[in-house]
Amino acid sequence: MVKLRLKRCGRKQRAIYRIVAIDVRSRREGRDLRKVGFYDPIKNQTYSNVPAILYFLEKGAQPTGTVYDILRKAEFFKEFRVSFEKKESKNKNRE
Repeated sequence: MVKLRLKRCGRKQRAIYRIVAIDVRSRREGRDLRKVGFYDPIKNQTYSNVPAILYFLEKGAQPTGTVYDILRKAEFFKEFRVSFEKKESKNKNRE
């Protein structure tokens, strides 16, 4: 299964994250299938390769919670009308 998740880059105390499509069995700095964007939490900048993200979502890739929130803040799902439901957390199901 493929996921869209963050891959840490940058130096100490100045982290920058790449948004990558990667196999779920790979570790965080493992080999990715494709780089589809980046996120800088310090400057609060985001860049996303929209055709690549749409391609992976159409093929069944699942974004992690953080990547989903980043894309939602960038209004990715409104703009492209991607019907994607975020999975509820396990704690909410227990109530």
